[in-house]
Amino acid sequence: MKIWLAALCLVLFATTAHSQNVINQIKKGVNAATGNSSGSNLSNDEVIKGLKEALSVGTNNATGKASRTDGFFKNPLIKIPFPPEAKVVESTAKNIGMSSQVDRFVMTMNRAAEEASKEAAPIFINAVKTITITDGLTILRGGDGAATNYLKGRTQNELTTKFSPIVKRAINKVQLTKFWNPIITKYNKIPGVKRQNPDLDKYVTQKALEGLFRLISDEENKIRKDPAARVSDILRKVFG
Repeated sequence: MKIWLAALCLVLFATTAHSQNVINQIKKGVNAATGNSSGSNLSNDEVIKGLKEALSVGTNNATGKASRTDGFFKNPLIKIPFPPEAKVVESTAKNIGMSSQVDRFVMTMNRAAEEASKEAAPIFINAVKTITITDGLTILRGGDGAATNYLKGRTQNELTTKFSPIVKRAINKVQLTKFWNPIITKYNKIPGVKRQNPDLDKYVTQKALEGLFRLISDEENKIRKDPAARVSDILRKVFG
């Protein structure tokens, strides 16, 4: 049993007013996962407070890292590349002397994701609140990253709907099309090429969410395994 998964399950059961017997069973699972026999001395309120804080810390850390300048652009794990379906545009543009414009476009896409990520934390917190008791049991039985994978699988469509207008505003703010339009316009004027015009809003939204989920997964593992990531007394008490 993984501590993060057991923890998440306890929050869900407790906050939905499930029976005390179930809470106690999951609480024993937390104690067993931590190897902390003194955990039985924790009150339910303390455990729930600590686990809610763990969820908050994980998502806030992830969105904080993503939303800072270069949070996407200089992180090779989540950096957004030139749209794959328009790779021919990228190579052609570079061949006709537009390398600097291509580089600027890629940087600006990542700036849009960074800007949009500033508003992501409440969206993820609200998504966590929608998990049901049955879902919690499924997560509990899962392996590494089960909590993050569950959230991604069950909330992707809703998050995309909510995130799309945020990304659109961010794209407008960083003037992404200002750097894209000259590239695609010049490419589409080349005789014989298949005209290209990928949906940049959709692409940046998708890649921004993928990057955020990657960072949330990293934070999940960190809180589960690294005592240094337990940054408050309640986290140390519950997870220690």
